[in-house]
Amino acid sequence: MTSVTRFSVDTATVDEIVETVAIDGAAIVENLLDPGTVDAVNAELSPWIEQTNNGRDDFTGRATTRTGALVARSPECRKLVSDDLAISVAEQFLSAYTNKIQLHLTQVIRIRTGQGRQPLHRDRLAWGGYIPKSIEPQLNTIWAMTEFTNENGATRLVPGSPAWPDDRRAEPGEICQAEMPAGSVLFYSGSVIHGGGENQSGVDRVGINITYCLGWLRTEENQFLSCPPEIAKDLDPHLQELLGYTMPNYALGYYTEPKGMPEVGDILPPEYVLGRRPRTVLDTGLIDEAAT
Repeated sequence: MTSVTRFSVDTATVDEIVETVAIDGAAIVENLLDPGTVDAVNAELSPWIEQTNNGRDDFTGRATTRTGALVARSPECRKLVSDDLAISVAEQFLSAYTNKIQLHLTQVIRIRTGQGRQPLHRDRLAWGGYIPKSIEPQLNTIWAMTEFTNENGATRLVPGSPAWPDDRRAEPGEICQAEMPAGSVLFYSGSVIHGGGENQSGVDRVGINITYCLGWLRTEENQFLSCPPEIAKDLDPHLQELLGYTMPNYALGYYTEPKGMPEVGDILPPEYVLGRRPRTVLDTGLIDEAAT
């Protein structure tokens, strides 16, 4: 039976995690969050989770809830999104294909007891299969907010499958589950075959799915609607940029004020709507130096 490579929080290095995810498609770092932090996150998210309806099809899960907009709703989750290890792994893993990474989605996935297995899939198919296989579009994390066990629906994974042809199907012996203590995090690529597990435990399995992708791609969760400017303006600048309030490349992602003509010009970087200048604003040429 195959298994997911595990690292201790005290000894894990970015290089080792990135190398493992590149080859196997997944890696676990155990106990990255202390119990107090896990409790704080769960307490903050619980009211939102309890208001969330079950999925409406077999893929999203008819006994599974998916709660989003976590940056806007949960200050505790902002810490997970901006976690130093997660950001470092995502940036290094995706660095060959982009100048900047961005936040692809935030979602609490609660697998309730009685939920069956999710169909195995690759997350990169969110872009319809149009991205060449030579380009890895995303780096995913699932933070365990409860213990993940085989009985309660721990994520199923097929290590080594990123290199497989699209038509290859996993045999039972090639599939394992990401069992891990609460507070641990599963890193996995957009190309690894995976899916939610079956929950027969009698209790809910709760994980937080936080995903990063190439800065020039359309994101799965529309962050400008999930975390609009009136909320984003008060966040840390690095988190603002992860949400997409920046330009990943020259001339990619600028905007124009529809109702007026700002003194600084009519082609503006996204940071401007939040009341700040980007670090490279003069290099972009989008704002005249005399106006800064």
